[in-house]
Amino acid sequence: MNFTHVYFIGIGGIGMSAIARYFLHEGKAVAGYDRTPSPLTRELEAEGALIHYDDSVEAIPAPFRDKARTLVVYTPAIPHDHSELGYFTAGGFELVKRSRILGVIARDKYVMAVAGTHGKTTTTTLVAWLNWMAGCNDIDHSLRCHASDTPYTAPAPGSWPRTQEPAGTTPAGSKGTTTSAPIPATTASAGTIACEFSATAPGFEPEVLRSAGLAPCCTGSAFLGGISKNFGSNLVLGDGPRLAVEADEFDRSFLQLYPDAAVITAADADHLDIYGTHEAVREAFTAFAGQIKPGGTLIVKLGVDLPVANPDIQVYTYAYDRQADFYATNVTLLEGGYYEYDIVCPDRTVRGCRLGIPGWVNVENSVAAVALLWVAGFDEERLKEGLRTFRGVQRRFDFWVNTPTRVYMDDYAHHPRELHAAITSVKRMFPGRRLTAVFQPHLYTRTRDFHTEFAEALSEADEVILLPIYPAREEPIEGIRSEIILDRITSPHEIVEKENLLQTLQNKDLDILVTFGAGDIDRLCADIAQIVARKA
Repeated sequence: MNFTHVYFIGIGGIGMSAIARYFLHEGKAVAGYDRTPSPLTRELEAEGALIHYDDSVEAIPAPFRDKARTLVVYTPAIPHDHSELGYFTAGGFELVKRSRILGVIARDKYVMAVAGTHGKTTTTTLVAWLNWMAGCNDIDHSLRCHASDTPYTAPAPGSWPRTQEPAGTTPAGSKGTTTSAPIPATTASAGTIACEFSATAPGFEPEVLRSAGLAPCCTGSAFLGGISKNFGSNLVLGDGPRLAVEADEFDRSFLQLYPDAAVITAADADHLDIYGTHEAVREAFTAFAGQIKPGGTLIVKLGVDLPVANPDIQVYTYAYDRQADFYATNVTLLEGGYYEYDIVCPDRTVRGCRLGIPGWVNVENSVAAVALLWVAGFDEERLKEGLRTFRGVQRRFDFWVNTPTRVYMDDYAHHPRELHAAITSVKRMFPGRRLTAVFQPHLYTRTRDFHTEFAEALSEADEVILLPIYPAREEPIEGIRSEIILDRITSPHEIVEKENLLQTLQNKDLDILVTFGAGDIDRLCADIAQIVARKA
């Protein structure tokens, strides 16, 4: 593709913004449209992108109206009657979906892809971090891994500063809280720890570590579906051949990828507005598995029933604590919801693993991530350091307040299976505590298709607050409102307008509070954290 300018329709999306950052890094001029400003769009603007927030052909910067030098990238979430999309289509511009661009970038890399209807963002982000921390074979530590022999004490999980901390709160384990970190500090070479450096550059790059006197183990790259707290970005730019990528099933985008190794975490019914039936979803995942390169590897969660018609690959299974090719054993719950465990691999057992974020579901995600690293090769001790220093992903099991008396967590869960996994995980972490769940349904079609399952999952909480449906790309559907979920919930419940949520929470005696949803509920997280912290 011979172009100097790239225009993004839907530039503020998590996947689109990563690609926009990539092209900024490559020296291209970048501009675009999104519906509303957000922290991501503000960061992109600060990095040089020209962004506007009205669907207006007149707002397209003049240099980007030259079709000879402009590539137009769009997300399938953009409606077909979008005027800017119509302008570029009628004008004969080269238009490509986001997924196609990602496929082109990945063409010359060793692609480690994570697909699945849930769990893929945290798993992909952990794969990216473990690549940096441990992704080498036959390491010569004296030459490649140790930038210094100065002893370094790794902080306990949760003790690193947040990028934006709400006033009046501090992260779990940091100075000012009474939470005791369950994972003790460890002493290691400075060259083997990178946990306290959070990049805020357009894309996290090796120089960030090197300038601090640290050397990554393997400088691979990554396109992530969320903001990594370790990297401070959804884009990682490295020199090595490995590319960790989130393989999104929405609009069959992942069929643009031809990975060397892949994980499938789940193939549940979702995006039925795109696929129509669960069987069509399963067929798409089967097709994705069929695109793994000859000699490659598929790692699929135990119990995910998918026919794999790809005789040229090796297939493994993984599980949380059930026997599979990869699984966790000797799992011990620690204070604050953290876990210690061993990971069984086909040729070894990695003992004494401790994950830097809480929740049993994240232990399961870590097994999948380690399985991908096992295929590509890793250094075992550095792998355990990588697990221990993993900070997680914004909006995925994201703890804002964690004290002995009050807990507030935010999570992106927007499918019934995700809600069930998150709620049961939180209740296991804090047995005997009272859990209040706030849920903002995402999409009219998803609410229509899964309202019964949503109610069943939410009923596992002790109290439920529902917000109105966040429509995203959809027009309202007659008769489809949050009330069709509410009426089926068996635990105490109510429906609250978004603008009244803060006052509602202020008036409640909260113990453990979790906000769920893929809409805009995250805009309230900082204010909610202040309310919960004042009650602690």
